[in-house]
Amino acid sequence: MIVCIENTGKYNYHLYQVLKHLPFETYVCNPQQIKYSMGFVRGKNDKVDAERICNYIIKNHSEERPWKPASEALDDLKVLMSERRSLITNRKRIKAQIKELSIIKSSKTKKVIRLKIADIKYLNKRISQIEEMIREVIKEDQELSDNFKRLTSIPGVGEITAWYFIIKTNGFTRLTNPRKLGSYAGVVPYQYNSGTSVVSKARVSKKADKELKTVLQMAAMRAIRLENNDFEKYYKRKLGEGKNPMSVLNAIRNKIIHVALALINNKTFYQNRLVLS
Repeated sequence: MIVCIENTGKYNYHLYQVLKHLPFETYVCNPQQIKYSMGFVRGKNDKVDAERICNYIIKNHSEERPWKPASEALDDLKVLMSERRSLITNRKRIKAQIKELSIIKSSKTKKVIRLKIADIKYLNKRISQIEEMIREVIKEDQELSDNFKRLTSIPGVGEITAWYFIIKTNGFTRLTNPRKLGSYAGVVPYQYNSGTSVVSKARVSKKADKELKTVLQMAAMRAIRLENNDFEKYYKRKLGEGKNPMSVLNAIRNKIIHVALALINNKTFYQNRLVLS
């Protein structure tokens, strides 16, 4: 028997706890990948969705990697990162509300703004507490701790970027091919050509994990600001050749992914003497 389910994050938690004790070959698939594989379809309900998931795994199970239970530490890390994401989203929402309210000049509005500023201070405290818990989880797990240290040895890669690398790859048990991870993060350019009439520049796809793409962008920008590292030298060299700055930054994001997976696979640390083309 083959079991295939859509990846719905923490909502699959109880099912995962059962499946890890059963002898079934299990696949956890990306809902977007299933959706786009179906082509043009109409209608949606639970029964139809189940049939579509079944048809998808029958056709593609040889290309999918079977699901394996994550460690307790990795499960805890996923929950904490989800909570951190929720707190940051709430903080952004409140900051936007303060900006809107600041237009209105009245004593009552000022009081409301002060209350919202207090909310932001509370959220900042909670975010710091969650981040400290994440550090403790990684520190207590030897494999996670070792991989974290390898990732943060890369110029520009800080702890948040490293956390996202670990979460998105499920502790480096999925998306271990750098090109697949690059495509998932939306940093791999693709050609869109047809015959001789439709010819366009290679562009990255919008079907990407926005969170991972954002932290990679921040990592690339930090890397080019640091002096005497391979990414910074590569950036300056390409700018000197007349390349578009954003295109070069995207290439650096892609290179960070390749370097990160190479360090994890080789169990080594970054050394600032790589030859980057």
